[in-house]
Amino acid sequence: MEVSGKLQEAWQGRGLLSTLLLPLAWVFAILAASRRALFRLGILRVQQLPVPVVVVGNITVGGSGKTPLTLMLAREFQQRGRHPGIISRGHGAAVHSLEVREVLADSQAGEVGDEPLMLKRRSGLPVFVGHDRVAVARALLASHSECNLILSDDGLQHYGLARDVEIAVVDGRGLMNGRMLPAGPLREFPQRLRQVDALVLNGPVDFHVGGVATFQMDLCGATFYSLTDPARTCAASALAGLKLAAIAGIGFPQRFFDHLAGLGLDFSAHPFPDHHRYLAGDLSSIPADALLMTEKDAVKCSGLTERPVWILPVTARVTAARAGSDLVTHVEKCLMEKPHGRPSA
Repeated sequence: MEVSGKLQEAWQGRGLLSTLLLPLAWVFAILAASRRALFRLGILRVQQLPVPVVVVGNITVGGSGKTPLTLMLAREFQQRGRHPGIISRGHGAAVHSLEVREVLADSQAGEVGDEPLMLKRRSGLPVFVGHDRVAVARALLASHSECNLILSDDGLQHYGLARDVEIAVVDGRGLMNGRMLPAGPLREFPQRLRQVDALVLNGPVDFHVGGVATFQMDLCGATFYSLTDPARTCAASALAGLKLAAIAGIGFPQRFFDHLAGLGLDFSAHPFPDHHRYLAGDLSSIPADALLMTEKDAVKCSGLTERPVWILPVTARVTAARAGSDLVTHVEKCLMEKPHGRPSA
């Protein structure tokens, strides 16, 4: 879901615009609760896969760091001998259809979505996208029989897919004004977080849910690579003295800008809507010697400018905050203790 800057600003408090949208929020809340109740009562069908499913999601709209966390989990599970596959909705694709497709390293972001393409290129794992996550996961397993674990990047509210472990991510914005869409950023009530298996806090955020294992996540990255030649890398110090412009079309652009500032870089900041489809004019209108981008933006910007473009990849580092073990060990324990394919609602 792409959200306008004015709406995101309104979500920071409970001002006039947010209050005017409350009637719509009540309707949304009733519909969301009714839908979940239909799954809980068995009126809508919950479908189980033959392998465990781990969902990485959130209850707010906008990027909270789910994709980097999914990459970290995929890497850690591989190191522990599992063979994960990744499924995603495919947000950012030009055509939002029910079609299921595999993401290849040379796929176009406009066909499969920017985040799934980034996931494929970073992980090298099987990645499938589509609106129906059950159909997507089954297609992945049919094509890649070696996969014995499904990681769902987003999909906490996709209750048609039975899941074994739920991980919710909350970033530094917290739950903002705590209201439901569109008066606030919430897709579900805050009480939903009491039911997840793990809560991951991305960055400095004072947030706690009693009884839920909580972990701290930081996004680390200090080495840039060239858009035209990924083998060519540089440190932030090599960019000193250049007129830099930073571009971010992600759910929370300020996180990227803060990260760059933390590296000591001086730049002009240019936020774009989440999943923005860049055109050459978007980049040519920005005065700079070089452009700085996220990997999510970079998969859509090849060939759009002749100026140097430097990409900053980030890696999720997760430590125990209010839990006695690391996140992957905690997930493995949940997989052992809980019945496979528990009801998702």
